[in-house]
Amino acid sequence: MKITLIGMGSGCPESLTVQGYAALREADLILGARRLLSALPAGCTENRAAAYLPDEILELLHASRCENAALLYSGDTGFYSGASALVERLQAQGYRPVVLPGLSSVQMLSAALGRPWQDWKLVSAHGRACDPVAECMEGKPTFFLTGGSESPATLCAQLAAEGFGKLAAAVGENLGTPEQKVYTGTVGQLAASRFESLSVLLVEAAQVPSRRTQGLPDEAFARGKVPMTKQEVRAAVLAKLGVQPGELLWDVGAGTGSVSVELALAAPRGRVYAVECDPEACALIRQNKEKFAVRNLTLVEGTAPAALENLPAPDAVFIGGTKGNMAAVVEAALARNPAARICISAIALETLSAAVAALTAHGLQAEVCQISVSRAKAAGKLHLLMANNPIFLITRADEAEKSV
Repeated sequence: MKITLIGMGSGCPESLTVQGYAALREADLILGARRLLSALPAGCTENRAAAYLPDEILELLHASRCENAALLYSGDTGFYSGASALVERLQAQGYRPVVLPGLSSVQMLSAALGRPWQDWKLVSAHGRACDPVAECMEGKPTFFLTGGSESPATLCAQLAAEGFGKLAAAVGENLGTPEQKVYTGTVGQLAASRFESLSVLLVEAAQVPSRRTQGLPDEAFARGKVPMTKQEVRAAVLAKLGVQPGELLWDVGAGTGSVSVELALAAPRGRVYAVECDPEACALIRQNKEKFAVRNLTLVEGTAPAALENLPAPDAVFIGGTKGNMAAVVEAALARNPAARICISAIALETLSAAVAALTAHGLQAEVCQISVSRAKAAGKLHLLMANNPIFLITRADEAEKSV
């Protein structure tokens, strides 16, 4: 049996490619969603069945005696399409399907706006978890395929709530059909609108801090009199934690939020929870969050471990202060995720001892390193090295393997 998967673009016959049109005319069985079947061009077989799930399609193909089957997909077969999963299933059963691409909603919105799309970031919020704020943190125009519970309006509402309400955006509705409409405005304006189910969203590039290696200058942060993890130590902490772009991270005893900011920049598609109980420190965290525009950073005011109870499970945890609750904080992190990567900083020998004991109590081997930083300071015509307090970093001995 010859099997052809065809991208039908907008679902209108006019958006079919010449190859797709020819394949439909030759088919003696056509399968696809009802909307697509109802829009087939003249001259196609009447032997049709509404089916789009792989199991349904395979069952109909096995029961059929046809020689040439065509399977319809909206948009392009290579852009968040069910075609790829079906191709794998068909190939596993010995078929050699042919795939004919179609016009994607990205191309159609690009054409409607009269601009290229090669620099857009492409995201699907259709039937999958999507954090629009995290997706817009890369400084590129971001295209969202929407559907189900997520519409352009709901995505814009989430962005507006996080301070992106003034960003320009565009919504394409029923693209490629006679009912096509394009709406432009700010994210805040579009959040208050309603759109048809066949809609897509483009959010223009947000101003975000430039990505750079970890270890921002100390002077870049609002500091006050709150202790702050210094530049060289921060760089080492992020190296120890091996942060990935989409991870969920805790910073316990966040102080000024300098580590929290660096974690948020290292995980633009993730989320960072900065836990701090001191009011002055919390104010500084808010200032630094705003200064670096890290919308994926959430301040949690309170004392650990109680303040950790409602936080989602972390992929990695930095512990900079515990108010004497080291064992309970480590217990809370490992209880939520036994595989969580942990890095603890300590100045006092008692804190070092407590950190090692907290890890070994869970059957983990602690790895300890000491960082001593000295900085040159002018003394008349000479320069002398002035030493900062040495810092201990305590991690799980298996973390180097997990972070590679």
